[in-house]
Amino acid sequence: MEANEYELALEAFARHALDNGTTPEVKASVATAYIGLGRLGQAETLLHESLEAEPEHPETWNNLGVVLLERGRLGEAEQIFRKAYALDNGQSDSIRDNLRLVLAKSENPGYDDGKTQDYKLVRRGSSDYLIRETP
Repeated sequence: MEANEYELALEAFARHALDNGTTPEVKASVATAYIGLGRLGQAETLLHESLEAEPEHPETWNNLGVVLLERGRLGEAEQIFRKAYALDNGQSDSIRDNLRLVLAKSENPGYDDGKTQDYKLVRRGSSDYLIRETP
């Protein structure tokens, strides 16, 4: 994953799942690889499944928020980032930054300064993502 080799990561997660079962952690990890590959629908499904089993995992909530934000579902993303922030007690910079971003986008949905606003997912930590504006 660190080398952006998401297909290889998927193979490793599949091998791990064969040996240890499809745990919520494996589902969240596969979803993270899917985010890196741009497979947001598949990532969203797996993140929901992971959260059904482990609803107190802030990084998984954060990743779900990233997916929803990337899919343009700002209201849902805001709620998810708030939940992640609360579960994390405000300790994670990436969750806080993602919440700030979605709040800014929600407050100014029609804002356009003439610049394109392309965002990319930047991996931080073991499995959480922060959305940053591309230069």
